Amino acid sequence: MEATSDMPAKIALVTGAGSGIGRAVSLTLARSGYRVLLAGRRRDRLEAVAREGGSLCHALPADVADPHSVTALFARIAMEFGRLDVLFNNAGTGAPPQPLEELSIQQWRQVIDTNLTGAFLCIQGAFRLMKDQTPQGGRIINNGSISASVPRPLMIAYTASKHAVSGLTKATSLEGRRYNIACGQIDIGNTATDMAAAMVTGTLQADMSVKVEPTFDVQHVADAVLYIANLPLDANVLSMTVTATRMPFVGRG
Repeated sequence: MEATSDMPAKIALVTGAGSGIGRAVSLTLARSGYRVLLAGRRRDRLEAVAREGGSLCHALPADVADPHSVTALFARIAMEFGRLDVLFNNAGTGAPPQPLEELSIQQWRQVIDTNLTGAFLCIQGAFRLMKDQTPQGGRIINNGSISASVPRPLMIAYTASKHAVSGLTKATSLEGRRYNIACGQIDIGNTATDMAAAMVTGTLQADMSVKVEPTFDVQHVADAVLYIANLPLDANVLSMTVTATRMPFVGRG
């Protein structure tokens, strides 16, 4: 998709855009002609991605776990860019692996506030824009996880948050129908990013053993998100799972 004078660039917002999957998706969307709004807490990282992505990338620092920050983010998008065509709801965090009875309420809330409430707040902001813009509609893509269906041990907060994201996706897809808003989810397992660094040295398995797990190039995730983003709004990918072929996912537990 290349923007022309007759077809202005579509506007895409990527949260958690400063590193990992968010960075790869942002750069891929920009190379494909999207104007990409990079959201995240660390301005320096966002600006580094913006420099790499070129003139189509814009750094918009925001904390998705803070309702006031999200409100300000979407107000700025409306004022400066006029519309929003794609939201990639990617920002996320986890707590250190530990037995559920040892997880502090502060750790629980940090994960839920970012992964679940943050995703909801961004969906809400995007929905309001997409309902009222002309032409009406847009696409929301939530970054779930393979933990949205199959948990890892000692990761109860992350697992609960990602199961809930699946509910957000389905409810948003249902409510979006009458406004031409499509919503889907991509569940990812073992991309070669900093968050998956433990996979190459060994990570906990369902039987509590520690084993090395394979990873795969994050560009494949970015290409998958681009495919979903480029679909016409009368077609939707409600759920897509992209994993390393040999990772212990199917049959896990």
